[in-house]
Amino acid sequence: MQAYELSATEASKQIASKTLSCEELARSTLAHIESREPQVKAWSYVDRDLVIRNARELDKTTPKGPLHGLTLGVKDIIDTKNMPTRYNSPLYENHRPAIDAACVAIMRNSGALVVGKTDTVEFAAGGRNAATRNPHNLRHTPGGSSSGSAAAVADRQVHLAFGTQTRGSLIRPAAFNGVYAIKPTHGVISNRGVRAYAPSLDTIGWYGRSVQDLLLVAHAFQLPGFDHAAAATLKGLKIGLCRSPAWDKADIHARAALMRAASRLEAAGATIIELALPESFSLLDEAEQLITRSEGRATFLEEYIRFPNLLHEAFIALVENSTRITHTQLVDAYDLAAKSRHIFDKLFGKALDVILTPSSTGEAPEGLQFTGDPAFNAIWSLLHVPCVCVPAGKSPNLLPLGVQLIGPRFSDSLLLSIANACAPIIDSNEILPLD
Repeated sequence: MQAYELSATEASKQIASKTLSCEELARSTLAHIESREPQVKAWSYVDRDLVIRNARELDKTTPKGPLHGLTLGVKDIIDTKNMPTRYNSPLYENHRPAIDAACVAIMRNSGALVVGKTDTVEFAAGGRNAATRNPHNLRHTPGGSSSGSAAAVADRQVHLAFGTQTRGSLIRPAAFNGVYAIKPTHGVISNRGVRAYAPSLDTIGWYGRSVQDLLLVAHAFQLPGFDHAAAATLKGLKIGLCRSPAWDKADIHARAALMRAASRLEAAGATIIELALPESFSLLDEAEQLITRSEGRATFLEEYIRFPNLLHEAFIALVENSTRITHTQLVDAYDLAAKSRHIFDKLFGKALDVILTPSSTGEAPEGLQFTGDPAFNAIWSLLHVPCVCVPAGKSPNLLPLGVQLIGPRFSDSLLLSIANACAPIIDSNEILPLD
């Protein structure tokens, strides 16, 4: 096995035992990236010499923890002090931040090795798409906007990668690429140094090859409950099977993945409960769109004024409020969101431990122009709740499928513990029957 093929957890153990050096891992990683980048196109920037120099420096220091030497991709809307941050926008081709974003600084100071910047949809919001392709089938999208990060982890080009989610930009690509991901509770990870889209929704998360890999990062960020989360067991675990208000958008693949996951979990000892959300939750997708567009209007006003003839028409439409959002609509949307968060959190307790629901509408669409529908992600983003994507088999077209586990706000560590118990039951390379 090549060093780059090791999971984050496996590589961490070998580095700690000195059977693998950071430089050896870095060189193996870079060789793999060089062989695959012409096809997958996951990266917007990689400096080979810089990566090797940094790996050598890590080999000279005492490991600070389990992230020491592990390879990390950073979505190119997140600031890095020694690499450009271009947002996939022609307006920022020469943009070089002076300091790291908070999330990058935490990872560097925990010993992680930043390999480069992963490609993204322009400003992680619209406009230009990433050049990235789905490594499972290059004719299909990897999803967006965290396109490069999800594809790089799926193709074993890095152990871990940062993504962000405003609507469905983290969890949906995880499903399309067959990797694990966590979108934490909104606000528990600092957004300092990350390009904003809709600040009341924007959330930093990360990709890994297993729940254990996700947990390595969760501990570094001290997610809520990280210091006392007990190991979850499947026996008696109360799982709400939630088709959500978007169920009519689920294709046969998404439906098969969800029902297979529920069936296997039940057979393993979990209690599956049919869960219907309150009727008012059917209005949350529209509320989320209103809030995203309104906050995006403020976010892109600067570029609208500075670059009136260069800004992509998608962002001009946001600033000019082309959909004519009213103040009354916004007040209603924010009020509905606040009320619904309280209602949702109250669902959990003695009768419910976690929710199981689709991660996407189905398999990754063919072509690179459409990155997929966030219908199965937007309401969870608006509710500010943590979500973990778990791979759940493949479609007959051999494209990955996923489901997500969801908990109430600030249950991040408990949710990861539950996901760790559920993942071995759900995750497989099985081709799902569609009957």
